[in-house]
Amino acid sequence: MKALVAEQHIVKTLVDNLGYPSLYPPQQMAIERGILDGKNILVTTPTASGKTLIAMMAIVKAIERGLKAVYLTPLRALASEKYDDLKILERLDLGSGRKIKVAVATGDYDSSGKELASADVVVLTNEKMDTLFRHNAEWLGDVGLFVSDEVHLLGDRERGPTLEMMLTKIRRHYTQAQIVALSATVANSDEIAGWLACELVESNWRPTKLVEGVYEYRTVKMSDGTKFQVDSSDASSAVDIAIDSLDGGGQALIFAETRKRAASLAAKAAEGVYRRLDKATKEQAARASSEILDRGDDSELTKTLAQLVAKGVAFHHAGLGSSSREVVEDSFKKGVIRLLTATPTLAAGVNLPARRVVIASILRYDSDYGGSMPISILEYKQLCGRAGRPKYDTAGEAIIVSESGVNAEELYDHYVLGSPEPIRSQLSSDRAVRFHLLATIATVPGMKKPGIHELFASTLFAQQYKEATVSFKVDSALEYLEQEELVKLKNDRYIATEFGRRTSLLYIDPATAVAFRDALERTERIDGGNHTLGFLHLISSSPDFYPKLALRKKDYEELSLLIQGRTSELLYQISEYDCSRSFWALCEWIEETGDKVLSDSMGVEPGDMFRIKELSEWLAYSLYEVAKLLRRVDLLPELYNLRIRIRYGVKEELLPLVALEGIGRVRARALYSAGLTDVNKIAKAPQAKLAAIPKIGPAVAEKLKDQLKKKRLGQ
Repeated sequence: MKALVAEQHIVKTLVDNLGYPSLYPPQQMAIERGILDGKNILVTTPTASGKTLIAMMAIVKAIERGLKAVYLTPLRALASEKYDDLKILERLDLGSGRKIKVAVATGDYDSSGKELASADVVVLTNEKMDTLFRHNAEWLGDVGLFVSDEVHLLGDRERGPTLEMMLTKIRRHYTQAQIVALSATVANSDEIAGWLACELVESNWRPTKLVEGVYEYRTVKMSDGTKFQVDSSDASSAVDIAIDSLDGGGQALIFAETRKRAASLAAKAAEGVYRRLDKATKEQAARASSEILDRGDDSELTKTLAQLVAKGVAFHHAGLGSSSREVVEDSFKKGVIRLLTATPTLAAGVNLPARRVVIASILRYDSDYGGSMPISILEYKQLCGRAGRPKYDTAGEAIIVSESGVNAEELYDHYVLGSPEPIRSQLSSDRAVRFHLLATIATVPGMKKPGIHELFASTLFAQQYKEATVSFKVDSALEYLEQEELVKLKNDRYIATEFGRRTSLLYIDPATAVAFRDALERTERIDGGNHTLGFLHLISSSPDFYPKLALRKKDYEELSLLIQGRTSELLYQISEYDCSRSFWALCEWIEETGDKVLSDSMGVEPGDMFRIKELSEWLAYSLYEVAKLLRRVDLLPELYNLRIRIRYGVKEELLPLVALEGIGRVRARALYSAGLTDVNKIAKAPQAKLAAIPKIGPAVAEKLKDQLKKKRLGQ
């Protein structure tokens, strides 16, 4: 161990706990640049080069100084993974029996996070951090270190603006706090380091050598000068290349351009992979397959996945349910799944390295362009970063499949020899500016226009664009917020209205709040009726709603019949052409339609349905809060019930039952079908009768009885 590190007892203990025999070169560089002295650092090094330990060293030093540390990630899956990584800090002894406490928070945007105040290390998504700024969480004043992971996502259209504004606010309002920014690939690292006022730690070192190449006509040309042949089969070139790397305990990862292609490639690889599994691995694969079926839904997608996992193969994409994804990820990490096909979302998510990464296509669908476009060099390099398993391989391989009409030499020159594109700010969109401008005014009331412009002048957006462009965007957003009465100008100072403050805290686009307000103001009370269809359409057509799945040709007639039969529920006139498949899925979900029908018949896969219902529940809550502001007391019970129906996916008659702990849509329907239609009937029913009901059983029956007894006693 280097002498410099040996003097740092806690850091040395940390390194020993992680099993490092010595520091990696980038870690040593970070120490030399002053990370243990509280200096701001931007680390741009390849995947698996030890960035997490660099962050841990800074975290331990911050805690030694009596300060808290915040670790920021762009995704919930990454937050969960980093939380698991950082839990090792709880083993350390800081002296006098003092232990480190690590916590994680990713959801509930309408909260100040008081429960996090006692933690030493808090893992958050960037969006959760942004909400804590908006709620002026008191404990943020105790933070001495902000770690920002995957900082190259500043250039991401969706996530970039929030990350940029968050880092801008940290630099302005927490000037004494240390910033440690981490990324695998940043072409304009000098510019980003300058903007963040960071020392730059830049290195191409990685524990496993990366060799890149291009495949064409059964031959792979690699960047180390070697060439090799790949046996061809009837499956596909991508599958042939992947299977070629499995001998000797290797694993392969194929990135496909669509979910459908990922599933197709996995199916084509199944028999070839299964023949290479030993008896023990086949048994483990069978158990993993059974677990997917036991924990998952009954859709064909899940059944197909389970069949493939039994062969040592799997696909991974955003359409999978969370339990299926967990089993796939865990099985791949254990080596049970030898070949995994995935959409590129995996590259930005959990850490699943493979000996060989195969890029089946360099084309991706671009919604803005309206067609397929070649991926960027930056995205390609991110995919390559998954190649090479540090504990098992001395080298990792990343291979592009040359498709018909695309010259292999051109691919090699552009991607293998090319440099990633520089990161460009995405804060230039109108939506991003109005969203973060309202938050700024709501959080720091009384700002004058020069102060607002000064804040935005310190963004990366201002550093990369002309001053006139930034000023125009900010002034246009201010005009919109004033016009819609989200902010008002008083004595040359901007303050948020009650409507504006609530919109900011709800963490919704001001345009969504305006649409909600305008619709609610026009909504008439219906005696004995409801506005269910109208509210669901309002939610699903709002700017914040995602994903908005397009209707298929065969969907229009059925959806037209649905609307025609329930016109009394509408807030305004709509036709099937104004609707998305997501809206239709929501309508079906709250009528207790099962996952199988939603996925197999409607084409809304479990992962998509999870995001639809999760976001819809939040937007239903936001709609309820806007109705409260408008004093629409007549609508509040209906909106409250709608939110609960979205959460559980139940008809209104089951609402009293899902209010019971441990009772979801399936058990609630079972109780209702057995004649136990309300809490009183359940309380009076013999426990044996409860236990005999399908989906209930003795354990749940006992818990129900205990629960109702405590309620009766007022506990």
